[in-house]
Amino acid sequence: MIKFIKGIILIVATFALFSIIYDYGKGYYDIYQDELKGTTTTVGEDVVVEIPEGAAAKKIASILKDKGLIQFEHAFVKRLQGTDYRIQSGTYTLNTGMSTLDMIITMSPVIEADEKIDTLVIPEGFTIEQIAARCEKQGICSAQDFLNAVNSVTTEDFPYLADVPAGAAVKYRLQGYIFPATYDIYEYTTAESLVKWMLETFENNYTMDLQQRAGELGYNSFEVVTRASIIEREAKIEEERSIIAGVMNNRLSADMPLQMCPTVLYPLTDGMYDQSKVYYEDLELDSPYNTYKYTGLPAGPICNPGLACINAVLYPQEHGYYYYHVDNEEEGSHVFTETYEEHIDTQIIGGPNGIPEDEVDNY
Repeated sequence: MIKFIKGIILIVATFALFSIIYDYGKGYYDIYQDELKGTTTTVGEDVVVEIPEGAAAKKIASILKDKGLIQFEHAFVKRLQGTDYRIQSGTYTLNTGMSTLDMIITMSPVIEADEKIDTLVIPEGFTIEQIAARCEKQGICSAQDFLNAVNSVTTEDFPYLADVPAGAAVKYRLQGYIFPATYDIYEYTTAESLVKWMLETFENNYTMDLQQRAGELGYNSFEVVTRASIIEREAKIEEERSIIAGVMNNRLSADMPLQMCPTVLYPLTDGMYDQSKVYYEDLELDSPYNTYKYTGLPAGPICNPGLACINAVLYPQEHGYYYYHVDNEEEGSHVFTETYEEHIDTQIIGGPNGIPEDEVDNY
């Protein structure tokens, strides 16, 4: 009987605890949803905030949270990215009863009437160098201004950049994090605001689910974008992305050099990829990116990958392939093989329809 009573007490206590946790969690969820989607303004207290020049969305959200105006930085950033408003630097009087949207509108005094004057398209696989050149060609900003803006970003603005190892021999710390997308250009767009917008877009797309999956694999964001950047430059066909991710895993696990041609082309062409083929003499290029000369992953990303290649890294195919080479040059398809002998047997070297003897085809 005593055991029965204790059991009942335990059940009641467990249920009560669950109810408390549920109510607590639901309360926070409701507040988050209100900050994300709410439009109601209530009576509150005025608070003066100062938004510094060039502050990114996450920095602005941090300022507002410190001032007691919001509770969830992520909700503010997501709400801002879902509008056409662009917050301007300056001193503003906000109110604790304001909706998130009202705060955004108050801090965007002239943006609502602005119209875009251009569109910048960043394809998957573009490098920072190529983006800088395109900005200059379109008259958005000079290539050097864009590169200067890239080099001015700190981990204070975007904490995930702390994943780039200290002392990493990378050309640009932001390579791999500039998210491929279409960006509207306005009169007020600067190189600095454009770079921060691109990084915010990466942050918005690299979701908590993807981060959790990366953690399960033991990867941080830097390793994810480094791996994904190689796949982006290697894979031309959608279904081959995860296969190539599996090849990378197999070769790294076996302590084999990756020997992937884009890791040579990136330093060889100063990031412009204006040379499409790799020749045997190029393999001697002394660069920390060159995976023919050095084992393991390259020093860092060799381009800016899209979401599909990031997903390929996080969900690779498991197979026994260690080698591959181009099968159809026009389509970009590959033949995958398990042994070096099979790899050689499936290639035609030096023939009229084959690969020139001085030209490298993958391994």
